[in-house]
Amino acid sequence: MRRDSIFYKIFQQSPSFLFELVANPPENPERYSFDSVAVKEPKFEIDGVFLPPESDGAGVVYFCEVQFQKDQRLYERLFGESFLYFYYNRNRFSDWQAVVIYPSRSTEQTNSYPYRALLNSNQVNRVYLNELGNIRQLPLGLALMVLTTLSEQQAPEEAKYLLTRTRQELPQTSSRAIMEIITTIMVYKFEQLTRVEVEKMLDITLQQTRVYQEAKEEGEEEATLRLVMRLLTKRFGEISEEIRSSISGLPLTTLENLSEALLDFTSLTDLQAWLEAQN
Repeated sequence: MRRDSIFYKIFQQSPSFLFELVANPPENPERYSFDSVAVKEPKFEIDGVFLPPESDGAGVVYFCEVQFQKDQRLYERLFGESFLYFYYNRNRFSDWQAVVIYPSRSTEQTNSYPYRALLNSNQVNRVYLNELGNIRQLPLGLALMVLTTLSEQQAPEEAKYLLTRTRQELPQTSSRAIMEIITTIMVYKFEQLTRVEVEKMLDITLQQTRVYQEAKEEGEEEATLRLVMRLLTKRFGEISEEIRSSISGLPLTTLENLSEALLDFTSLTDLQAWLEAQN
């Protein structure tokens, strides 16, 4: 299940959901925008950045990292990227905060001692989704995030509950967007099922929603491409424009295969050989 792309969709649709995880949220969470940014020299790509409105003057910038697999250099990368971006944009922001979302404590970087001052400060918020409590008692934004962690046995019942709750609690214009996110999560979680089987599971008609087409066509391809480029950058550093162009032209199925194959690559030579083999 591609959780990076799902959280990207959640935050892109409703940036304010992030601040349900933060102890000291800003006064204007509904005015924040979600974006991904690039920092040059050296080149870093930060996927989750929540930007305050420029019209309000200097505000707090929030960096977000969703980490569902153990990364023993996560904090090195997160703080390196964040500090460099903050340095280049110091005049725009008055302060910074970081939010790291884990499924559980077991996924966290083992050796975090060098960053103890930051991790124990009020500037870094570590969130463990399995500790947030009963999904049915959480705000909708948090419930969506917890839904991504549930097993295939638990997820259908809770997804149907959240769909019903969304219809009851939100106006139609807002509820449709949340229902599409819930559906996206289930489409990704049960990729082995047919459309009819997923429809039956949720008691809805996916064909009538924009999300089914997004998840299976352009939206899924874009999300997969972003994930592949991010993983490659993490493993090998800056990727040349030539390689980026080659990867961008791959169809969705090939991109999905690459997202799995790259885990076995030890160098960019392996990547180039794999791309040549596709041709």
